[in-house]
Formats: sequence, C-alpha cells, structure tokens
Amino acid sequence: MDAKALLIALRPHQWVKNIFVFAALLFARGSTGTLLVGRMDDVERVLYAFAAFCLGASAIYLINDVMDRESDRAHPEKRQRPIASGRVTVPVAVTLSALCAVGALLLARQAQGAPIPVWPLVLGYMCLNFLYSVKLKHIVLVDVFCIATGFLLRVLAGALAVPAAISHWLLLCTLFLALFLALCKRRAELALLGDGSGAHRAILKEYDLGFLDQMTTVLAACTIVTYTMYTVADDTARKFGTDNLLVWTVPFVVFGLARYLLLVQKQRGGGSPTRVLLGGDSLFVANALGWLGAVVWIASRAPTQAS
Repeated sequence: MDAKALLIALRPHQWVKNIFVFAALLFARGSTGTLLVGRMDDVERVLYAFAAFCLGASAIYLINDVMDRESDRAHPEKRQRPIASGRVTVPVAVTLSALCAVGALLLARQAQGAPIPVWPLVLGYMCLNFLYSVKLKHIVLVDVFCIATGFLLRVLAGALAVPAAISHWLLLCTLFLALFLALCKRRAELALLGDGSGAHRAILKEYDLGFLDQMTTVLAACTIVTYTMYTVADDTARKFGTDNLLVWTVPFVVFGLARYLLLVQKQRGGGSPTRVLLGGDSLFVANALGWLGAVVWIASRAPTQAS
C-alpha cells in the first residue's frame, strides 16, 4: 500500500481548520478572570483537543471519500484523491477511519474538560459529520449549517479544555464566519463546474450564484459586526485592558473577508480556505499573520492593564 497515498487520504492540510480550538487561549477568560495565554497546563490540554479533532476529521474524510468516490471521479480536481483514483482501497480506508476515530476519543479524554469533558464534543463532531456525509449534505442550507456547527464545537471544546468562558459575541462571530466560508466553497464549486455541477454534488443544483453572492455578502457583514461588538464589549475591556486596543484588529478582519470574497468571485482559489491560508494567496496570509500578531501582542499586555 502506498504510504504517501494513505497520508494524503487523511488530508492533514485540512487540520488547519482545527486552530479554532485555540480560540480560548487568546480570547477566553479563566475561572480567575485572567487571560490564558502562556499557561502551559491549559496549552497542553488544548493541544490534546486539537489533536483529537485532527484525527476525528481524518476519520470522517476517509468515510466521506469512500462514499463519494464515484462523484469525485467527475470532478476535475477531486478525481485525483487517493480513494477515487484507486491508490487506497475501500477496506483499507474504512479500517484506517476506525483507528482514527478511536484515537480521537482517546486523545479527547486526555484533554479532560469542565464542566463537561471534551470527548462528548469530539464524538458529537464525528457523528454530525458522519450524518453529513450520509444524508445532511444533500439538504440545501442544512449542509452549510452542519459545517458551521463543526466550527462551533471546536471553539467550545477548546473552552472546556481550559476551562474558560467564551463570549457570546465570539461564538456568533464563529458561526457567521463558518457559514461564510461554507457558502463561499459552494459558490466556487458552482462556478467551477457550471452546468455539470450536479454530476459531482447534487445539492449544487439547489444553489445559484446570485443567491450565494447575496448570502456571502450578508454573512461577511455579520462577521465584521459581531467581531467588532466583541472588541468593544465590557467583558473584553476587562480582559484586554480598558483602552480597547483590540478594536484596532478590526481592519485586519475587514480586509481578510474582502480579500477572500475577491478570490472566490474571481475564481482564484477562494473555494478552499485551507489552501488560501496555507499560502495560496500571499496577501491573505500576510494579513492573517498581522491579525494574529496584533492579538497576541495586545493579549500579552493585558495582565498589566486589566482590572
């Protein structure tokens, strides 16, 4: 068996989506009211949660690729996937998926969690995505809400691992951002495949470019508003300092969303958030790193400013 093909089938490049697990370390508030950046015991538990979601995601990707192998062969890019191309056999993929699922739950137990453990969220994530692969991805709009729920579970799992409280503004921002990215992916697929989109993914026939452009614009606006509200909220000021320096990270968010929309509508790789974030667009990556650097710097100053 081709070891490289097995690794590709796990889609490790998609693990970057699990960085949402680390949101609590930057943005949440611990039981003592202090910021969590730099507390190594918290970092260790969140790393276990991150690893659990990575293996859980790979388990589902394998099952999804097994189920979609015929339709993937009708896609100009996805037909090169290891299972669709025959480089990884179905029995091997199913066995590897089961091993990944078990490994995900074992790692999730190491993440502990309070007031409830992390492992039920990882299990719920895998179950939801299995249902998505079997049925839910064929129901218009339900498909993208399933994807968004997966991102919310990541954020909540990270908060449980710390443990910490997450702002409702941050959860809403995560929801809107995840919906934005999911619908951008649908738009990119529809634009790429055109009239043949239904042969690859039947649900694409239920969408059209006009609707997707409207919804992605609305969701981009909702993401900006909720993130802005988070930066100026009283609770955020208590954590990051009363001078509200975090509000100056809003331009990074606006630029990032605008750049991503441009990539999607110009068909320049915006259909894959992972590909863009991992270097598909240098300007987008530079902006993302600028945002992260600003947030880390502001968070590092917070203990001397927060009351």
